[in-house]
Amino acid sequence: MNFFEKRKIRKQLKSLLHHARTLRASREDVMNAGELAFLDEHYQSAHAAYRGGDGAAMEASGSALEACLNKLCPPKPLAGWRENFDVLVVAISVAMAFRAYFYQPFKIPTGSMQPTLYGIHSEPRPASDASFLDVQPLKFAKWLVTGESFKIVRSRSYGTALFSAGDGRVKPGYMSVVVAGVPHYVPNDALEFDAEHRAVGLKGGVRIGASVRQGDLLWSGVVISGDFVFVNRWKWNFSYPQRGEVMVFATTGIQALQQGTHYIKRMMGLPSETLQVKAPNLLVNGTAVTEPLRVGQIARREKCGPWAPPYAGFNPGDPRQARFLASEDDVVKLTGSQYFAMGDNSFNSFDSRYWGPVPERNLLGPATVVYWPFTSPRLGFIR
Repeated sequence: MNFFEKRKIRKQLKSLLHHARTLRASREDVMNAGELAFLDEHYQSAHAAYRGGDGAAMEASGSALEACLNKLCPPKPLAGWRENFDVLVVAISVAMAFRAYFYQPFKIPTGSMQPTLYGIHSEPRPASDASFLDVQPLKFAKWLVTGESFKIVRSRSYGTALFSAGDGRVKPGYMSVVVAGVPHYVPNDALEFDAEHRAVGLKGGVRIGASVRQGDLLWSGVVISGDFVFVNRWKWNFSYPQRGEVMVFATTGIQALQQGTHYIKRMMGLPSETLQVKAPNLLVNGTAVTEPLRVGQIARREKCGPWAPPYAGFNPGDPRQARFLASEDDVVKLTGSQYFAMGDNSFNSFDSRYWGPVPERNLLGPATVVYWPFTSPRLGFIR
C-alpha cells in the first residue's frame, strides 16, 4: 500500500469516526444498551487503528465500522436527492422570509414616476437598425445587462389597424394594435397624439385606421425594461413615513384600482394635513413645500440629473376625471390615518388625485434602491 492509498483510507476512516460520534450523540436516547455497546466497540477499534496508522488495520476497522453504522442507521433511498431537496426548501424559506420582512423586489410598471423612475418605455427606430446583438442568444445577453431589446412588430393578418388601451393584467406596460381581431403588443408610450391630445397612430409606425396586409410593419424600435427596485419592508415598523419618500402600497380596498396589486408613487401628504395645488407648487397647510430635495426640484421644475428632462411641477388633476385637487381651488383634508400619493410625472400619473388617499394599513415601505438594469443612469439609491 503506497502513501496516497494509505492517506485516502485514513481520510475515509476519519469521516466514519465523525459520523459515529454524531450518530451516538443524536440517537443516544433512543438506542438500547446493546446497540450502544455494539457502536462503542466498533468505534474504539476503529479509533485505535486510526491512531496506530497501519493501512491494513485502518481499512479493516473502517469497513467494520461502516457496516455497524449501516446496521444501526440504514441509509435512506435517494438520500442525496432528499438532502438537496431539504437545502432547496430551506433556501426558498429564507428567501421568502427576507422578501416578506426585509426587502421586496418591485418592478416599475408605468411612466408615472418619470424622470425619477422609469417604467417600460421605448424609442422608435427603423427595422434596419437591428444588429447581430438583437438575434438570440446575444439578444438575451444584451437584455440581461442593459434591459434593452429591439422589437419589430409586423401584422399577422389583413385588416384595419385599431388601437386598444393596455391591460396591465395581460401585459403590463403595453397596449395593443388590433388588426382583424388579432392583438399586436407595443409599449404604451409608442402611441402618438396630435395637438388636441387625440391618438393618431404609433410613433414612426402605422396610423389609426390604416389598411394593412399580413407582414406589414406596424412598429419597430428599442424597448427598455422598467426600473427594478428594492422596497424596504421593515423601516416603517420603527419610524414614521416622511414626505418625499417613494412609497409602495397595496391597492386593497381602494376603489378604481385593480385589487391585489401594488402601486408606487411619492408620498406628498401626511395624516391630518390640508393639501392644495397651485401650479407648480404643492401647498401643505397653506404653505408651499420645498423640502426634501426631490420635492423642491419638482416644484421648481428642475432636472433630477443631466440625463433627465425637467420635472413638470405639481399640477391639478384632469377636471374631467379627478376627484381630488381637480383645480387650484380644491382643498383636501386628510384624516389621522391617510396619506396622499402623487406621481412625479404630474401630467401622466393616475394617483390620489383620481382615486383618493391611501390608508395607513396599505403601506408596504419606501423604495430605496434601483438594482437593475445595470446600465441605467438611475442605478443606485432613490431620492
